[in-house]
Amino acid sequence: MKNADRSRDLYLDRSQRAAFIQAAAPDVAAFMKALATLPLRPGAMAALTVGDYNRKLKTLTVESDKANAGRRISLPATTAQIFADASRGKLPDAFMFTRDDCAQWEKYKWRGPVRDAAVTAGMPDGCSLYTLRHSVITDLVHAGADLLTVAQISGTSLRMIEQHYGHLRGNVAAAALEAVAL
Repeated sequence: MKNADRSRDLYLDRSQRAAFIQAAAPDVAAFMKALATLPLRPGAMAALTVGDYNRKLKTLTVESDKANAGRRISLPATTAQIFADASRGKLPDAFMFTRDDCAQWEKYKWRGPVRDAAVTAGMPDGCSLYTLRHSVITDLVHAGADLLTVAQISGTSLRMIEQHYGHLRGNVAAAALEAVAL
């Protein structure tokens, strides 16, 4: 994939992500909100069906993704609610997030609505759905999540997470050094 190994530098803080989502049309806003809570690739999120979400266990199974198929993610209550709301009243084989016409989101269909939301919200140039993914991964790493877990949730290799986000672990190293100081 072109530029897949290139670092992404555009980061949106939580308030910017909220403004970006709020500026979007309702159908794409639901899709964006899910992407702002889990570091999935947009294509993987678009491929999710209602059957991929286990309401009782609050887990999401990602069957279709670029690198890691079949991973299961345990969701915190607030994130689980997003998926519960998106799946309400739908059959198990229905897509979780759909356009207003009930069709699956696809790259060429989300570009325009996402770009419109970015312009409306005054987001920086180049803001995209991948910006949401990058921002979530950045926040996970900054919050101290171990890099292997971040890689597993994100569906990417540990090497890629280390290469592009490892520099954000400086605060964790400093805290560890402080803990062993005499």
